[in-house]
Amino acid sequence: MADSYPAQDEGYPRRLPRSHRTGERPRRRGRKLLIGLLVLLLVLLVGLVVADRYAVGFAEREIGTRISQEITREGIKSGPPDVSVNGFPFLSQVIAGNYQSIVVVVRDVEAPVANAEAVHLPELHIDAQDIRASINTLRTGQGQVTAGTVDGTATIAYDSVLKLVDQPGLQLKEDGGKLMVTAPVQVLGQAFTVTGAANLKVEGAEVALSFSDLDVQGLPDIPVARLAVQEYVRRIAIRLPLPELPFNLQVQEVRPLPQGLSVRATAKNVPIN
Repeated sequence: MADSYPAQDEGYPRRLPRSHRTGERPRRRGRKLLIGLLVLLLVLLVGLVVADRYAVGFAEREIGTRISQEITREGIKSGPPDVSVNGFPFLSQVIAGNYQSIVVVVRDVEAPVANAEAVHLPELHIDAQDIRASINTLRTGQGQVTAGTVDGTATIAYDSVLKLVDQPGLQLKEDGGKLMVTAPVQVLGQAFTVTGAANLKVEGAEVALSFSDLDVQGLPDIPVARLAVQEYVRRIAIRLPLPELPFNLQVQEVRPLPQGLSVRATAKNVPIN
């Protein structure tokens, strides 16, 4: 009797599983796998960014501490420094032992000046580029940390400049990119006002301050009066000692700003540890 039943292949088609007929389940599994990989990749990237930013914060705190110690060692008083480590990612810079840029801002600086009172600098801005420090140096504290270039800018308040000039009644201000002076002068028992422009020139650790194109309204056009004005001009034409700056910064330029004299200084191959 077994021979009376037709074989399954002969009379009845085989019924395939739904997944094989439609292809839905393999595609669904593929999508889930892809989404899982993307989520995992995203989590890893977020973790790396968080770790990178944490390392930056740690480095900025450590650098701030070391700079505070350096500033104190050089006899400079100031507020706590603000440090920014630039460049992303930071961890790749650590591995390479080369850092793009470190910017330091120090406020309320009282910098010593040779044979004079300390000069007040409202803000000292330092930008160190191309810093070289191996992982072993950072780990052990032994070895050299150097910056290829260091640029510093600071502003000397006019009040501090006037203390160094030490001439009663003298006033300084910026006008049209020039340093202008206004001062009282006594000529033949009469009071006059001198106005004019100042010339600034960096000479070593000093700024030569001289005046030209001075005008004295109402001054009698007589030799005695002119000599009196010339003598006063010689008294206020002085050499201003510049404050000592950290990291062996050497002043390159001084120019007037509304808030004071802007000092720009640079140094190369500077040890910063």
